Amino acid sequence: MENLLYLAQLIVAISVVFVWTFRFHNVLKEFEQFGLSDLTRSLVGATKIALATLLVAGIWYSSLVLIPSILMGLLMIGAQYFHYKIRNPFIKHLPSLILLALSAFIAYSSI
Repeated sequence: MENLLYLAQLIVAISVVFVWTFRFHNVLKEFEQFGLSDLTRSLVGATKIALATLLVAGIWYSSLVLIPSILMGLLMIGAQYFHYKIRNPFIKHLPSLILLALSAFIAYSSI
């Protein structure tokens, strides 16, 4: 079970860092569609990367995992809201929905 938790932490962290670095052009387009400012986008990105870093560090320091996984889950709920608000097809909801489920699993397992 512990290995599954570590795997979930790595999947969430790597996914977030990958999207916010290598697929940043998609992030720019989505935040524009959502009608959110550049400042909001920058704050969300910095927060997600910081939380991803803490999830990776949590592999060695388990006390770091609970709060970042809850906050990451809240950010994914926000992503779900904005995808719903602009009526994106379900396929656009899926990545943040999967990361939400993984964040919930990490938080639950960390209690």
